[in-house]
Amino acid sequence: MHEMSLAEGVLGVVADAARANHPCTVRTVRLQIGALAAVELDALRFAFEVVKRGSVADGARLDIVEVPGSAWCMQCSRSVAIAGRTDPCPECGSWQLQVTGGSEMRVMELELA
Repeated sequence: MHEMSLAEGVLGVVADAARANHPCTVRTVRLQIGALAAVELDALRFAFEVVKRGSVADGARLDIVEVPGSAWCMQCSRSVAIAGRTDPCPECGSWQLQVTGGSEMRVMELELA
């Protein structure tokens, strides 16, 4: 379950931000996760609940903003929505797609107290 290591990485970012803003507590952690990022959201939520115990984020709420997958079709020259990396172009059926969005995971916002 790589979501545990992802949660630990998020907690590291959160702890660094809390230290930079003087010792404080974190109320909300807002993540942006793309549909193509290969992250199981429920597993990440569970892992974050585990790793945040006893930290500056203990008691923090985790909000996840999901970003849909998108790609550029080299065959028909269109930007298209895709649900998976192995999907064909929904417009022309081509498999020649370049992912343009939905593969990211980042900390968007922290609410500190």
